[in-house]
Amino acid sequence: MKIKKASIYAATLALAMGFMTSCKTPQNVAYFQDANSVMTIETQARQAIRIQPDDKLQIIVHSKDPQLAMLFNLPVVTNRIGQSTTGFGTTALGSGANNAEGLASYTVNSHGDIDFPVLGSLHVAGMTREELAGYIKGELIGRDLIKDPTVNVEFINTGISVLGEVKTPGRYVVNRDEITILDAIALAGDLNIQGQRENVKILRNEDGKMTVYTVDLTNTKDLYRNPGFYLRQDDVVYVEPNNLRKRDTTVNGNSSLSASFWLSVVSMLTSVAVLVSNLVKK
Repeated sequence: MKIKKASIYAATLALAMGFMTSCKTPQNVAYFQDANSVMTIETQARQAIRIQPDDKLQIIVHSKDPQLAMLFNLPVVTNRIGQSTTGFGTTALGSGANNAEGLASYTVNSHGDIDFPVLGSLHVAGMTREELAGYIKGELIGRDLIKDPTVNVEFINTGISVLGEVKTPGRYVVNRDEITILDAIALAGDLNIQGQRENVKILRNEDGKMTVYTVDLTNTKDLYRNPGFYLRQDDVVYVEPNNLRKRDTTVNGNSSLSASFWLSVVSMLTSVAVLVSNLVKK
């Protein structure tokens, strides 16, 4: 009888320990889990967004002589009242998103060129905003067209998409020289608790081929060394749901956080307790 009671106690203890283990705190939620208080990491070289075909640009030339500068600016276009300059369902990232509001834009053609007033066709693909501004300024001065030009270049349609388990999925307009995956996640309101931190995908079209980078947000070294850390225009960031979230999409779910699960656990523990109590009394 003592052996039987001991077996029952052992089984009950094992059940309780298993239950406690299943309820332990997940270890894959926090970012940068390997980061120490002082940590130096060799990161990817900073990668500025470069102009490519189909990009839309706003280019403004300023001078002490406004009449002269007008020759090198496209005509002003009046926006409709109440119309968002970033487009429906998008958010602008960058301080210059509305600086060039009202000016018509240049569309980079399939050869990477734009048709600029007076200067004619300019090959701009592969340049950064700063490089293009310097190039146009040099052409204006070199051709003795303007002695004191100031050139501002802004992206219009450059953006990235964030999909999956984030607070606010969507496409986000980017008007800055560089953007990281952390910037993109911040724009989308951070990952939901159901998002996989270790398996974030970056989809990028490179020379007509789709390249997929996998980023682990819990590993600081992997994150900052990953080729996908700096995003490019039209990149897609996809946050995959974790297994719990995937099970929630089934009919029964089998979710450890569901009410039916907890009711089953309570019922089972109650039954075990009654059984043990009866056996002990015997």
